[in-house]
Order: sequence, then structure tokens, then C-alpha cells
Amino acid sequence: MAFKAYLITQEDNKTKSGFVTMDETQLDPGEVTIAVTHSCINYKDALAATGAGRIIRRFPCIGGIDLAGRVAASSDPRFKAGDEVLATSYDIGVAHHGGYAERARVPAAWVHMLPAGLSRAEAMALGTAGFTAGLGIVRMEENGLKPANGPVIVSGATGGVGSLAVDILAARGYHVVALTGKVSETDYLKGLGANEVMLRQSLDLAKIKPLGKELWAGAVDNLGGDYLAWMASTMKQGGTIASIGLAASMSLNTTVAPFILRGASLLGIDSGYIGEPYRSGVWQRLATDMKPRHLASMTRHIRFADLPAAFDDYIQGRVKGRVVVEIAN
Repeated sequence: MAFKAYLITQEDNKTKSGFVTMDETQLDPGEVTIAVTHSCINYKDALAATGAGRIIRRFPCIGGIDLAGRVAASSDPRFKAGDEVLATSYDIGVAHHGGYAERARVPAAWVHMLPAGLSRAEAMALGTAGFTAGLGIVRMEENGLKPANGPVIVSGATGGVGSLAVDILAARGYHVVALTGKVSETDYLKGLGANEVMLRQSLDLAKIKPLGKELWAGAVDNLGGDYLAWMASTMKQGGTIASIGLAASMSLNTTVAPFILRGASLLGIDSGYIGEPYRSGVWQRLATDMKPRHLASMTRHIRFADLPAAFDDYIQGRVKGRVVVEIAN
């Protein structure tokens, strides 16, 4: 069966990408073949498709680290034709053909039944971004975070992970402070439930003290670098940080003071390869008690044909919320 796919290749050490026609014999090995109906765009997808980041580990590769659809065929008894499923993370879209195609074939261990309470479009409005935000909050609460402890700051708050984290935390009763560089998005962030909006421009990162004023009971950090160092220095006693992204820098120059004198915890959030019971457990919660209240309003839908034109907005930092790609009707 022939199908349309968005294939990323490399020629003369330069990344190229575009639409091609493929057939199922060209798909990677796996027990489950899926008729893909929806995917989405993550920052990682934009880096991969444009070559702006060294994301792809094998060329050629169909892009798209997330996908949802119906099972077309399965050799694994857990899935049967017609089942509504989703698959995210692992090697999808970076070293295994991904979700930017009308057909996908993946290992059964990477596939999850679509949880009751989520449509396929909603699952992709969440995607890896939603799973990451949900996993970070679950890990933080396991580490003792609760609303009574004090404010939680979310950096990169207008992005996919940030927007979803603001929404979920606010719904759970936290006092949320959204950290952003976009003053124009204040109303957007408050609409998601942020109690306060703090501008990154107001921070003096050249003067980070080993221990600053105690401000935060929790932090969801999408930036890394000096922003993460500042957050660590201003954590309250017993505070917890979910380190999720590196949009500013993957470096971290800090001291041990917040960790040994205030008992702060720095939690690494690995949404790519974390296994059970976390993966299915987080997806179940994203469909129930942690389902974002404003998922529809923070999500934009585009046609599969319009996918290439959307990547530059991510590279230039012009995107807020989530973008769902409608692969097929």
C-alpha cells in the first residue's frame, strides 16, 4: 500500500526534508502497523526536520516523534485491527520512522491504547509535551510538592510543555508563576491559570548567589543554563525542580548549596525512554484528573500539507501552545 510521508534525508552533510510516496515494505520493523490520523509538532521535530539540531540519528527517517491512529495490523495479541492507539517517544521520528506519514509500524512496547477520555486529536494536542509536563508534575508530587508548600514557577511558559504545565498545576490548586520573555502573552498565560507572570528580562543572571531569597516550592524548567541555576538558588526548604528542557542552554553552572543547605531536589525528567508503570500511568492521568482544562484553546490544527511551513516558527521562538497535524481524516 502506497502512502504519503514526510521524509528527512541528508545529502553532502546537509539535512533535507520533504514529502515522498512510500510503501509499507519501506517501514521499519515492528509488531503494530498503524493508520496514522494525527501527529503534532514538538520543538524537537522542528530541529530534526530543519537540521537546526542534531536530532536525527539515522537517515533517511520519517519525522514526527508522536502519532495517533487506528491499528491496521498487529502480530501482538494486545492489539487488534481497529484499536485506537497512540505512540510517543522512544526512537520514533529520530531513529525509527515516525508519525509524519499515513502509515507507521512500531514495536508493540511503544504503543498504548488510547485512554478513555481522550480523542486521538486530544492525545496529540498533548503529545510528548503533555506527557513530559505530566511526568514532571507526578515526579514532583511524589517528592513532596503540594499546593500548601508555596508557589511553583514554570519557565518557557508559552511553549508546549510550559503551557500545559501552567494549566495542570493551576487546576491542581498551585499558585503558578509563569516565567516568559514575551510580555505580549501575559493574558494568554493568565487565561491558562497563571497567578503571576514574570518577565525573563527582569532577572539579573549575572549576579546569581549560591543561596538567594527563598521563593519557590517547585519549579518546572524548560530552559536550563543560568535560568535553572537561578531557580536552584531561590528554592524554598525542601523544594523540588523538574528539569525538562534546554531551550536556553544545556550547561549548568551552580553550587551544591541549595541541595545540601535547603534540601532542594533536582529531578531529571526523561520522557523519551521512561518505562512502566510511569508511562501508562501518566497517560491515564492526563485523560482524567490531570487533563488540561484549556487544551482546545491552546491548540492549533494544521493540515499535513502545511507541515513544512510550520517549522520555522518553532526555530524562531514564535510558537505558543500546541500544534496538531491532521495526517488523515
